[in-house]
Amino acid sequence: MRYTLGKYEKLKSKKQIELLFEEGNRIKKFPIQLIYLQKDLQSDFPIKVGFSVPKRQIKLAVHRNRIKRLMREVYRKNKYLYSENLNNTYVFMFIYMANSELDYKTIEEALKKISSKFLNKINESKEDSKK
Repeated sequence: MRYTLGKYEKLKSKKQIELLFEEGNRIKKFPIQLIYLQKDLQSDFPIKVGFSVPKRQIKLAVHRNRIKRLMREVYRKNKYLYSENLNNTYVFMFIYMANSELDYKTIEEALKKISSKFLNKINESKEDSKK
């Protein structure tokens, strides 16, 4: 797996984003929330991903942009955790929930814990559908 986050891996479609917020499942681990939805995509990549920092939480655009850069970098380095055992394609949105800017290590730990929770939920839903 290449450690890149290219143009085709990013979530840009307004329709997909709206559908994600309407029908998606949520996983929370402070300071990050993951909204995901299984979707059939015409893509070589198993996951399309977006990152969001609410203006209500972080007022200055400079800080919001820095947090998004940190989240993208952490995801880029650890995306193998999410896409290891996926048979389907997914749409992801990571939302930052803290009121202040946190360091790289905290964000990385949260994303790793979210990945394990995500894979557990996916495996549970596979087992439930087999029964």
